[in-house]
Amino acid sequence: MEVTAVATQGRYDSSDWVSRYMLLYSDTGQAWKQFRQDDGSLWDKFVGNTNSEAVVHNKLSHSVRTRFLRFIPLEWNPSGWLGVRLEVYGCSFKSDVADFDGRSSLLYRFNQKSMSTVKDVISLRFKSRQAEGVLLHGEGQRGDYITLELHRGKLALYLNLGELRFSSSRVAVTVGSLLDDQHWHSVVIERFNKQVNLTVDSHTQHFQTKGEGDSLEVDYELSFGGIPLPGKPGTFLRKNFHGCIENLNYNGIHIIDLAKRRKPQIYSVGNVTFSCSRPQLVACTFLSSSSSFLSLPAAAPSTIMGGFSVRLQFRTWNSEGLLLSARLSPEPQSLDLQISNSQLLLTLHGAAQQRSEVSAGHKVNDGLWHTVSLDTRNLGAFQGCMRLITINDQPVNLNHVQQGLLGSYNQIQFDTCNIRDRCLPNLCEHGGRCWQTWSSFSCDCSGTGYSGATCHASIYETSCEAYKLIGSSSGFYSIDPDGSGPLGPAPVYCNMTGEFTAARRVVTFTLRRVQGSSALKPHSMALNYSASAEQLRAIIAGLSWDSLASGLRAALRVLADGRPLSWWLDQRGERRTYWGGFLPGVQQCSCSLEENCIDMSHFCNCDADTDSWTTDMGVLSYKDHLPVSHVVVGDTNRTGSEAVYQIGPLRCYGDKSLWNAASFYQESSTLLFPTLRTELASDISFYFKTSAPSGVFLENLGHRDFIRVELSSPSEVTFSFEVGNGPSVLTVKSHLPLNDRQWHFVRVERGVKEASLQVDQLPLRFLEAPADGHRRLRLNSQLFVGGAASQGRGFLGCIRTLTINGVTYDLEEKAMLTVGVSSGCPGYCSGSSSLCHNRGRCIEKSSGYTCDCSQSAYGGPTCKEEVSVSFDRESSVTFTFQEPFSVMQNRSSQASSVSRESSSRAREDVAFSFITSQSPAMLLSVSTFSQQYIAVILARNGTLQIWYHLQTHRKPDVFSPLLGNLADGLLHRVRIHREGKDLYVQVSGELRKLQSA
Repeated sequence: MEVTAVATQGRYDSSDWVSRYMLLYSDTGQAWKQFRQDDGSLWDKFVGNTNSEAVVHNKLSHSVRTRFLRFIPLEWNPSGWLGVRLEVYGCSFKSDVADFDGRSSLLYRFNQKSMSTVKDVISLRFKSRQAEGVLLHGEGQRGDYITLELHRGKLALYLNLGELRFSSSRVAVTVGSLLDDQHWHSVVIERFNKQVNLTVDSHTQHFQTKGEGDSLEVDYELSFGGIPLPGKPGTFLRKNFHGCIENLNYNGIHIIDLAKRRKPQIYSVGNVTFSCSRPQLVACTFLSSSSSFLSLPAAAPSTIMGGFSVRLQFRTWNSEGLLLSARLSPEPQSLDLQISNSQLLLTLHGAAQQRSEVSAGHKVNDGLWHTVSLDTRNLGAFQGCMRLITINDQPVNLNHVQQGLLGSYNQIQFDTCNIRDRCLPNLCEHGGRCWQTWSSFSCDCSGTGYSGATCHASIYETSCEAYKLIGSSSGFYSIDPDGSGPLGPAPVYCNMTGEFTAARRVVTFTLRRVQGSSALKPHSMALNYSASAEQLRAIIAGLSWDSLASGLRAALRVLADGRPLSWWLDQRGERRTYWGGFLPGVQQCSCSLEENCIDMSHFCNCDADTDSWTTDMGVLSYKDHLPVSHVVVGDTNRTGSEAVYQIGPLRCYGDKSLWNAASFYQESSTLLFPTLRTELASDISFYFKTSAPSGVFLENLGHRDFIRVELSSPSEVTFSFEVGNGPSVLTVKSHLPLNDRQWHFVRVERGVKEASLQVDQLPLRFLEAPADGHRRLRLNSQLFVGGAASQGRGFLGCIRTLTINGVTYDLEEKAMLTVGVSSGCPGYCSGSSSLCHNRGRCIEKSSGYTCDCSQSAYGGPTCKEEVSVSFDRESSVTFTFQEPFSVMQNRSSQASSVSRESSSRAREDVAFSFITSQSPAMLLSVSTFSQQYIAVILARNGTLQIWYHLQTHRKPDVFSPLLGNLADGLLHRVRIHREGKDLYVQVSGELRKLQSA
């Protein structure tokens, strides 16, 4: 509610009352803020009562919007005790909230190409978890722009009317401070011509804009929460806003309300939710510089012989102050960490008054949050460069040290500083952030949609058909049509009956009425999809022939002297004059093909140009021309002339790559493709089935380098390569034979950091690359598929879905031109139709097939029957899985190494549905022999919690993806997917990304 006043009264008929009190408020009940007057000073002396019966009103100098109000007594009747009757005055208010996770934004798209205004009023409230982030941005081609963003905890407004282009030289008007305190702040921007008022909370700054114009012209759209990079969904030009925005109003338009109602003017990028998540950080305040302290228990000195560690965040304006002190073992050792002269100073006190000091940081008293991490257990030797060393005011001659005349040394290289920047060039792909130490680099793939050591592999499937094959149900998904290629993921809706819709937001265009258009000034409408043009082309290229449709319905199309006055543009912007239902290049409509036009002297109903409404409609299905990018309508400027048109959704069917196969029945036969151009990073995946004991799947040679994947024995797949550091070999051994005439999946990846090999669901095998070794794989021969350059090692069997770096190779086309190889693969289990569903495995029989549902959560003949069970409080079901052969072989290895590999590289998918009205409840737990575990539970309040204990020496990570009560008697679907440290949780269609520790 919006609180305007507070009234107090003592306890009835007693000597108990409060004479002075303080007010705090919070919208979460966790992070509190003390009430401040309009000038920012603390109003900590609310006058209370002098007796038990009189009512004392205190009207607030400004209203406070809050959910929780905390009343803190400061003074009370010395002859009695605490007693109060409290009344709060105020009113309710409507709150529309959007939560931005730091990788998302809302786009408000105009109905026309640009929006030009001489007056603007923009208002919003926000609370931020970070000191940086863009709240609002818009720009125009003539140089106009408006940007509102947080910078170092202050709000900066950049506004220009037609003079300067968007550049780093822009001048900002800055208001406010410490706005990253996770509390609500109000913002109002008022502009008339060049005059602008910027108000943050109660602080207003008036200024005049730059530029020669009086109007602000913004093209296409305004973005809130970030500045998306055109053509690259999920990529942003500046740091995104991370927090909540409330009641966002742009010139009378309620943006968040439109977004909540899924209006077509609003386009969501990333994960935007409409409830503000609670802050996870709780702070405490030290009020006095002379007497405030916080004392916490620590381990006894005898138990910390190995050292001592502490980590904290702080913010302050003081240039001096003691942050912490600790005693060390053996006594009397101790250490102090303090702020001294605006720097951090660490002092170690030893025996006999010995002390050593080290300082770090610069101007840490700037009011921003700073993180301190101190660990005396694992302090290693310095690794880096030194020069100009002076001891006791005497310079040290390093030449004398090298010659053995002074001191001693070990592992020192003189006369050079051999430092290098391992992040230049940046070998992290797809926007991954590069971090480095002296000897190596690592990639942070958070938010990229890719995983692996260099963010090379996409975490998404390439099509809806691929999601269908792993048992996914209909819903919204992200697909990456080129896998590890340069294109990013695109949002689509997957209908698991066999189709998916690429235009998630543009499901059906509403009817458009056109009047006043002419041949010289025709009406034109651009169609916007939820994927870029490049992504759509990649999606369409992977479809089966004639498997894409876009409905088109027109209601006036006029031809003058044989010239078309209405047309549409295809994916490349070329003009097309054929309409739904007819062949490409023919200037006709479907009624001509069906011979039912109302006037058979014309090829379209609308060509008759009658006084009554006529309609032409049909489906565009020639995929080389789709999707429709623009619709142009002319010749409606005559008296009474009008046109109406409507465009249906873009629907795509099938995935021709999934069942593109070739059968090899001569050992000497191979398919030849151009040389692989994958010097720094490559990934290869395919399916195979065979009855042969061995054979080479593929091979590519260079002068000395090579890459090879082969079935080296009936139960082993081997990946080998050479880049100049000596041959590298990875092998996965299965406890069951792989030459069982059933399909098996293989994926290999090689990069500058590591190589990996995956076979079916067996554990991944990794091999780290030397930090300073050769990196480039240099090949010059053709790529051999189904054999090797040397004779006698050919593969006998079937290979399908061969994909290299996101490109699917057409095996069927090559097989038609090669002796000893045929297109497709014989057998019941080789067709494009899914005989076994939900991860069920199709097993060939002599006279048919059967479905192995042991690896599926479903049963029945085709693994489509849902398997469910009802539990009472005392019941449970336990499954004991046989450990993979490769794990049993390594059982003698230390569990810590397994734990380390599992936490950083392993992945898992968990999916289940449940209905319950009881909480708390254990839904699912999985544990390993190395004491790792995953647990999914409902807490006492019914919220979902996911516990990950992957590193046995640490406490488990606990995630709460949703705050709602799921013990509500309704069916909920939970899907959990982890890639290394990235955790994705989808609950009843709502996808959340979480970061593990």
